[in-house]
Formats: sequence, structure tokens, C-alpha cells
Amino acid sequence: MAADVAGYSRLMGRDEQGTLARLKAHRTERLEPALARRGGRLVKLTGDGALAEFPSAVDALSAAIEFQQAMAEANGDVAEDLRIVFRIGVHLGDLIVEGDDLYGDGVNVAARLEAAAPAGGIVISGMVQEAVVGRLKASFGDLGSLLLKNIERPIQAFGVAWDVADWKVSASRTAAPVVVVSPSRTDKPLALPDKPSIAVLPFQNMSGDPEQEYFADGMVEDIITALSRFKSLFVIARNSSFTYKGKAVDIKQVGRELGVRYVLEGSVRKAGGKIRITAQLVDGETGAHLWADRFDGAIEDVFDLQDEVTGKVIAAIAPGVEQAEIERARRKPTANLGAYDCYLRASAIWGMVTRDSNDEAERLLRRALEIDPGHSSAMGLLLGVYANRKGLGLVGDAGREKAEVELLVRQAVRIGRDDAVALGRTGWAIAYILRDLAFADEQIKRALTLNSNLASAWAFSGWIHLWSGRPADTLKDLSHATRLDPLNDATHLNGALAHAYFFLDRYEDALRVAESMLHHDPDGHPWLRIGTVSAAFAGQMDVARKFASRLELRDPALRVSRLEDYLGPYRAEFIEKYKQGLRMAGLPE
Repeated sequence: MAADVAGYSRLMGRDEQGTLARLKAHRTERLEPALARRGGRLVKLTGDGALAEFPSAVDALSAAIEFQQAMAEANGDVAEDLRIVFRIGVHLGDLIVEGDDLYGDGVNVAARLEAAAPAGGIVISGMVQEAVVGRLKASFGDLGSLLLKNIERPIQAFGVAWDVADWKVSASRTAAPVVVVSPSRTDKPLALPDKPSIAVLPFQNMSGDPEQEYFADGMVEDIITALSRFKSLFVIARNSSFTYKGKAVDIKQVGRELGVRYVLEGSVRKAGGKIRITAQLVDGETGAHLWADRFDGAIEDVFDLQDEVTGKVIAAIAPGVEQAEIERARRKPTANLGAYDCYLRASAIWGMVTRDSNDEAERLLRRALEIDPGHSSAMGLLLGVYANRKGLGLVGDAGREKAEVELLVRQAVRIGRDDAVALGRTGWAIAYILRDLAFADEQIKRALTLNSNLASAWAFSGWIHLWSGRPADTLKDLSHATRLDPLNDATHLNGALAHAYFFLDRYEDALRVAESMLHHDPDGHPWLRIGTVSAAFAGQMDVARKFASRLELRDPALRVSRLEDYLGPYRAEFIEKYKQGLRMAGLPE
């Protein structure tokens, strides 16, 4: 994809400094996010132009349309003689790769097609049209065979048109700055730590106001401090990160020099009474963009906004890093798995809450603890596996299981005293299996003291409140957990949510949650149980009986009198209400 500015010389002649500032802003806030969303790589900038490559023609044209639409919206309130308008050309062909640069006939054709495009428009080659037709929402006007400068053969070309309504991009996804890779040095890279590592670079002050440096620097310091609370992360200290302040950086070089796998960078822009912050997480080894977002707010109280942005950035980074690490572990050969890799693989499957996933997670975690008996996170997750087993009704010898959990809890509390993740899961197991809510609450509160940004600990706190008879407080905790980890698959959260709704007499809401989870896990024991009783109390007896039949088929040993074997330590009146729902649906006493 080749792009450049129509009438650039005229704009520069009128206002050179202002044009350059606006061009840079459009690249950062519109072009680069479009590339990042579609897997594009910004190969180079050429004055008023840019060259990018993509993994597919569909991705390339999608990015082009999104960028042109974003530009049209940005220019809506700008005086016509100050508008920056791009032309874009897209071609599909072979390329010559030389270092980080691209050459060849494919690049030349894309550039010549761009020159043939109208201001604000896109022209594609026939090869692109054939690859994308019917695969995205756009129409193509045949421009015939064009004779392009310095291209020996005629090129079949098409103009691209699209409906604005089909290409809306939410505001939260519009910022994803892309870094132009500079030639790397040959410094010997530092060895990566044995856990995910991250450096937070100073955010760029795009305001032209030196007074805003304190805001940008303070926010980065807060992010570094908050990330440091995650014992599972290796975080580079501020003094090292700030050596890059004011410098153009190559992210892969930063990764090598600091010995980190991930790099967070961003920018701050103040205009009038508004402030905009962008942030992006980059893989320091490959330069790939893993996550990006934009935050807008009023400048009246910059410190409140700083806290809000810090919280949102942490909420996005921590799960993003964990998921990236899980994917990395999945790619490793089984024979080369260490304790941390076993833990990551178990983390990826334990939340499925099935017999097979539970058994495999237990195998991986026991292997992790054989390799590293002090791996507190693996110990905490193993307790989560025991809790899952109880929820699935798979406990054979309850006495033996409880004794094993008591032993694991003593070890987990000792070796995981400063590990918020381990303490959260330990607290949940203490409450669910050992039924000691006071001791469990201590562990959860300590976890949140260590790391108030830990979404899973807020979810476990929700369960503690639910079992303690405070479902309204459960909803508050779950709301906090969801805000901190909005992309979570929500299995654990939805379990607590459905039960909280049920005990608050919000039966339709509880049934809705149960039905949504049954779409993903049709035989899920917890979802069939809460779905049965919620439907019964909602007066939907056909649904209740259908779920009850599926529940009996799934677990023939289930009886109303055995309900406590599956549930956590609910108050007596809550359990009796649950039993009443099962009786209404026809389950045997």
C-alpha cells in the first residue's frame, strides 16, 4: 500500500510548520492505527508519503479504506485550504526484501496507482480486485488498463467506493502508533528473564507545551509502579527506561539493550481543554504490535485523568502480556517445557471447567511444581483445579481431597505470601473447599493489597461476598473485575454473576447468563444447575425441565439432597432456595 498527500507542496508553501505538525498527527492517530488493526507493517516514510506491506490483499485494502474514512472524518471541521488529503494505491505482487526495506516492481506499481488516485480516494490493481471481491464491503469501478509512468505494461485498475456505515471503527480502537524501524546496531543482546519482561518508555509529549512533560512522565512512572506489583512480570526500572527520553528509538533495539520481551510506548497531546493519550504494546523481539488504545478526557484535573489512564493501560497490558506468553509457550516443544511454560499452558485451559481440561491442567501444574517446588503461582492454580473438580461433581473421596487441599493451602500461603495471583486462588479454594470464609477473605484482601489491579482477585472477592450472603456486593466486585479485564473469557465471572442475579431475585438475568454460557459449554454442570433453578423461578417451566433432563443425563448421581456437595458455603436460606428450584424442575429428592 502506497500513500501520499495531495497538493503537499501547496500546503507546505502556505504553512510549513503547521502542515508538518498536522501530517505527523494524522500518521500517528489515523494511518498507524489502521495498519496495526490489519497486521500491516510501516516499511518507510517518504516525506509526505508512506509505504506499508500486509499479509493479505484484504488486510491492505481494509486498512486503506479505514484510513481514508478516518481522514474524511478528521477533515470535517477543518478549513478546506488546511485539509490534508491522501491518495492511496494498493497492489498485490512479489517484493524484494532488503533489511527492513522493500523494493521491486510490486512497490513501483503501488506507487504509480497511488498517483492515479483522486484526492481522498483509493485505486487498486486488477490482481487486488480479484483477491478481495466478495470478501469485504466495497464496490469497484473499472478504470481500464492504465499506462503508468516507468511501468512497461498496462495495469488493469479499479477505483474503490464504500459505504461509511460499513466501515465504522470504535473510538477505543483508533490509536495504535506504529514505529518505523531504524537500522539496528550489533550490540550483544541481554538474555531474557525467565518470566515476561517489559519496559515502559517515556511517553512523547505531542502538545508543543513543555509544561505537559510532568504529566507524561508522571503517568509513565505510575504505570511502571503498577506493573511492578505483578510478581509474574519483570519490569525495567524508571531510570533505565528514561534513558530513551527524547530519542527516536528502534523497539527491537530497545528490547535487546534492556533485555525485555515487551515494550510499552505512547504519546500525550493537549489541545485547548482536552487531552489525548495513546499507548501501544510492542513485541520487543519481532516488532509486532500486540495492543493499542487511545484515551481522551478533560484537562481540568490532569491527575484524575492520569490515574484513570494508568488503570486502563494496566488493565489492558497485564492480560495482553499473559495471552502473548501463553501463545509463546504453546509453540514450544513439549520436551523443552520448564516450570513457567507448564504453568502458562495450564492457565490457558483450566478455565474451560471440563473433566479433560481439569485433568490436563493438573498434570501440567504438578510437573511445574516438580521442576520448581517454590512456584507459588502454579501452587495457587493447582488449588483452583481442585475447586473446579468440586464444581464438576468429580470428587471421589471427599475426606482425602480435603486433606490434600489443606496441605496445599499451607504451602501456598507460605511460599506465595507476596504473590497476589497465588493468594487470590488460594483464598477461593479455602472458601469453596475448606469453607473457611474468614481465612479465605484474609487471603483475598492481602492479594488486593499487593495488587489492586488484579482482576481475578476481585472476581474471587465477588464469590466470597456471594457465599457470605451479600450478592449486591458481588455485583460491585464483578463490575470492577470486568473493568480491569474487559477481554476476559468471563467463565469464572459469569458463574458468580448468574448466582448473584438468582439470589437477588433477578431470575431472567440469571437465566440469560446461564444460557449464554451453555452456548459455549453445552454440558457445563454449573450452567445447567443455575439455568434450571433460574428458569423455574422465572416461571419458564419448559426450559427448567429441559435443563433438568440434561443435568440428569450429565450427572445421574445428582439429587436435591446432595446439592451441598457441588456448591460453595452458601448461607442456609440460599441453599434452600436453590433446592426449591431443583424440586420445581422435577429433579429427584
